[in-house]
Amino acid sequence: MTRIVVVGSINMDLVTQATRFVGPGETILGQGFVTVAGGKGANQAVAAGRLGAEVALVGAIGGDVFGRQLHAGLEAEAIDLAHVHALCDASSGTASITVAGGENQIIVVPAANARVTPAQVQQAHAAIRRADAVLVQMEIPLETVEATLRLGHRLGVPVILNPAPAQRLPAEWLKLARYVTPNQHELAILLGADASDDFRDLMQRAPCPLVLTRGEEGAWYRDQGEPVHQPGFKVDVVDSTGAGDTFNAALAVFLHEGLPAAVRKACAAAALSVGKLGAQGGMPRLADLDAWLAAHPAS
Repeated sequence: MTRIVVVGSINMDLVTQATRFVGPGETILGQGFVTVAGGKGANQAVAAGRLGAEVALVGAIGGDVFGRQLHAGLEAEAIDLAHVHALCDASSGTASITVAGGENQIIVVPAANARVTPAQVQQAHAAIRRADAVLVQMEIPLETVEATLRLGHRLGVPVILNPAPAQRLPAEWLKLARYVTPNQHELAILLGADASDDFRDLMQRAPCPLVLTRGEEGAWYRDQGEPVHQPGFKVDVVDSTGAGDTFNAALAVFLHEGLPAAVRKACAAAALSVGKLGAQGGMPRLADLDAWLAAHPAS
């Protein structure tokens, strides 16, 4: 069984469905509202677990009702929570999400996630040393992201950095990652470049191996040499929230099969994930992914 460690955020997502996005100073009627477990760290942990991996999560929740609900949900997904701290003096992270026309707008309040520390990463040293891959995102403090990159690099464990929400990072940090997985906008921010530049040029300028997500178009990846395209899979989109997290989880789970196979499976898993509401609602299980791939053989 593939072993994955995820270092990242745990949120409660507050999801509103609407026919369109609201403008400044405007009030409209929505079509529905649900609270669903989310946070990029928790999402990637759940997605990896459903794809057959043994998963440990490093993160923090608050001492509120959301924290209790989030902990119970992750337990039900068989995630190892030994390194998730429950902070009695903090609230749990939240993400306010509006979904309209298959797209989404998101406001994240980190709360307890802002107190995920480098010390927690060091406390998870043994789990990281045993891992086949580590996933880390940027809804936690940057010093904790750096600590994860450095520890994984020192132990020889591949770290996949999902740079979202994006900000510019030192080239030294990027070089510590086995793969960095931005979209075009995030890559431009990472490099301090213009987002209108051709994404393939941006990929060539990056100081690290990249897997670039392109939505329905699929993904492009570059380990060495020229960028390579993996086409996407055409599906009906209900909610794109969590598709990127599903992609990153699948990439980590299947990385041992080689980068081309891992990227193809990641594109397929992400496509499957957008068919249901909520970040974790549509995340596929391994049997679902295997059946989908069997029905969509590589050309």
